[in-house]
Amino acid sequence: MSNTLSASTLLAVPLAPLVGSVVAGILGTAFGGNVIGRRASHGATILGVLVALVLSVITLCDVIEGARFNATIYEWMVIGGLKMEIGFLVDGLTAMMMVVVTFVSLMVHLYTIGYMAEDEGYNRFFAYISLFTFSMLMLVMSNNLLQLFFGWEAVGLVSYLLIGFWFNKPSAIFANMKAFLVNRVGDFGFILGIGLIVAYTGTMNYSEIFAKAGELGALGFPGTDWMLITVICICLFIGAMGKSAQFPLHVWLPDSMEGPTPISALIHAATMVTAGIFMVARMSPLFELSDTALNFIMIIGAITALFMGFLGIIQNDIKRVVAYSTLSQLGYMTVALGASAYSVAVFHLMTHAFFKALLFLAAGSVIMGLHHNQDIRWMGGVRKYMPITWITSLLGTLALIGTPLFSGFYSKDSIIEAVHFSNLPGAGFAYFAVLAGVFVTSFYSFRLYFLVFHGKERYDQNPDAHHDHHHDDHGHHGDGKPHESPWVVTLPLVLLAIPSVVIGYLTIEPMVFGDFFRDAITINAEAHPALTKFAEIFHGPLSMAGHAFSTPPLYLALAGFLSAWYCYMVNPAVPAAIARALKPIVTVLENKYYMDWFNENVLARAARGLGVGLWKGGDRGVIEGGVVNASWKLVGFISSVVRRAQTGYLYHYALMMLVGVMLFMTWFVWLAK
Repeated sequence: MSNTLSASTLLAVPLAPLVGSVVAGILGTAFGGNVIGRRASHGATILGVLVALVLSVITLCDVIEGARFNATIYEWMVIGGLKMEIGFLVDGLTAMMMVVVTFVSLMVHLYTIGYMAEDEGYNRFFAYISLFTFSMLMLVMSNNLLQLFFGWEAVGLVSYLLIGFWFNKPSAIFANMKAFLVNRVGDFGFILGIGLIVAYTGTMNYSEIFAKAGELGALGFPGTDWMLITVICICLFIGAMGKSAQFPLHVWLPDSMEGPTPISALIHAATMVTAGIFMVARMSPLFELSDTALNFIMIIGAITALFMGFLGIIQNDIKRVVAYSTLSQLGYMTVALGASAYSVAVFHLMTHAFFKALLFLAAGSVIMGLHHNQDIRWMGGVRKYMPITWITSLLGTLALIGTPLFSGFYSKDSIIEAVHFSNLPGAGFAYFAVLAGVFVTSFYSFRLYFLVFHGKERYDQNPDAHHDHHHDDHGHHGDGKPHESPWVVTLPLVLLAIPSVVIGYLTIEPMVFGDFFRDAITINAEAHPALTKFAEIFHGPLSMAGHAFSTPPLYLALAGFLSAWYCYMVNPAVPAAIARALKPIVTVLENKYYMDWFNENVLARAARGLGVGLWKGGDRGVIEGGVVNASWKLVGFISSVVRRAQTGYLYHYALMMLVGVMLFMTWFVWLAK
C-alpha cells in the first residue's frame, strides 16, 4: 500500500458514473435518438457506479493505512492572486463519504431496475441518478470552495430534475419548484460565506484557508461589533440549513417525496441532504473559533430533531413518515455539530445513510407490492406476503430507534452523550430535545411498522383504490393481494440491512474515538470538551451496549414502542380519542406548524409586493419616469425654445439684426461713459 494515492485513480471515481450518465442520457433517450435500449442504459450506469465503488473501497483501505492526497488536478483560471481550480482532498472523512455515496447509489441503481420497470422514463432516470452520483462525489472529494460549490449546486439541480421526474403531475412540478426556491435561500447564505472567506483570505483552497483561520478569528465584521468568523460560519451554516433541510428551510423535503421512491432513498435520506453536515464537519477549523455559531447550530438542530419528529406521528403517507424521520435525524446530526462532536455527527451520517436508505427502499417495495397504494391506513398484515421486505424493514426500524448493538444505537447515543457534556448555553434545551426525540422516533417508527406489517388486512377498504392509478403503475391488477418484490428489489434491501445492523459496532471506536478523522476534523478540546469527556466513559462498543440499560434513551425508546403497540395493535380507539382531545394541537401539526401558509401568504406576498414596488416605483417611476422620460422632455423643451429663433422668414432675421445693432450701440455708449 503506497503512502500517496494516485490522481488518475481518484479521477476515475467521479468520472465513471459521469460516463455512464452521458451514455444513458444521450444515447438512451429521445435526445440522442434512442440508440441503446434499457439493458444497455442500466448496464452502463451500474457499471460506472460499480467501478466508482470498487475504487472508493480501495481508496478507503489505503487511507486507513495512512495514505493521503491533496493536490490540484486542473487549474481553470487565475484572477489576480485568486486561483480557481479542480482538486481532490482525500482523507478519512472524504474516503468514508465516497464509500457511502457509491455503495448506496449502487443499491439504488439495482433497485431501480425493478421499481421503474414499467416507466417510460427508465433510461432518463438512470442518467439522472448516475449524474447525481458524479455531482456528490465531486462535492465530497473537493479540496477547494469553488469545486465544493459546483458539486453543491449540481446535486441541487439533479434533485430538482428527479423530484419533478413525472413532469405531468402538477404536485411534482410544484414540489420541485419549492425545493429549488428554498435551496436558493440557503445557497445565498452559503455563497456569502464563501465570498467573505475569499475576500479576507484571498484563497479558495481549504488548507490555505485553515492556515489563516487564526487571523480570521481575530477580525471584526466591518461596521458592527460582531466577529467576522461568526458571520462567516453562520452564512456557511445557512447553506447547510437549505441543503440539510433544517428548520425553517426544511419545508421542501417532505414535498420532495413526489419523486420516485429510489431517489427518496438516494437523495433525500442517504447522500444529498447530508452534504450540509459534511460541509460543516469539513470546515470544523473555522466553526471551532465561534461559540456563537456553534450555539446557533445546536439550537436549530434541536428544534428540527424534536418538532419534525412530531409531524411524523400524524402522517398517513408511508413515504412522508420516513421523510419526517429523515428531517428529525438530520436535526440530531446538526446538534452533534453544534456540540463540536463533528466525528459523532459524521458517524451518525454514515449509519443513518444505510438504515434510512433501507427504510425508504422497503417502503418502495411495499408500495410496489400494494399496487401503488401509499396510504398506511389501507395496509396491514403485509408481513406474510412480503417476508424479505418485512424482516429488512424491521431491522431498519430497530436501527433507527437505537436498539443496543444496532448501528443507529451507537451513533444516536453518542450524540445524546456529547450534548449532555457540552458547555454551550443551548445545550440544556438541545439535551431535552434529543431525549424527547428518542420517544417520538420510536413511536412513529413502530406506528408505521404495525400499521403496515401487522394487524388486519385493510386493502379492500381503501376508498381511492377503485379510481385510476398513477401513470407509473406496474400494470398488474390482480386480486389486490400484496406480493413479494423481484430479486433486484429485495437484494439491495438485504445488502443494506447488513450494515444497518453491524456497521456501528465495528466502526465506533476508530471513527469517534480513534484517529480515523485526525487530520480532517479539528476540535479545540479546551473550549469544547464534550467529546473528550465522552471518550473518558467509553470502554468499547460492547460495554456501551450494556451501559445503555442504565440510561434514559433505551427506556424512552421502549416506551415509544409499547405506546405504539398499545395504540395500534391492542386498542385502536386510543389514537382517535387522543386526536379528539388534542384537536387544536393536531390541527397545528396537520398544517405543519403553518410554515407553508406563512411562506406562501406572508413571505411570497412580501417578495411579490417588493417586486411590484421595485417595478412600478423603481423601474417605471424613477428609471423610466425620472431618468428616461425626463431626459427626452428636457431636450424637447430646449429645442422648442431654440426652434423659435429659426423661422426662415427674412424680416424676422432683419429685425433680429436691427435689435442686435441697437444692443451693441447701447453697450458702447454705456462703456464710453
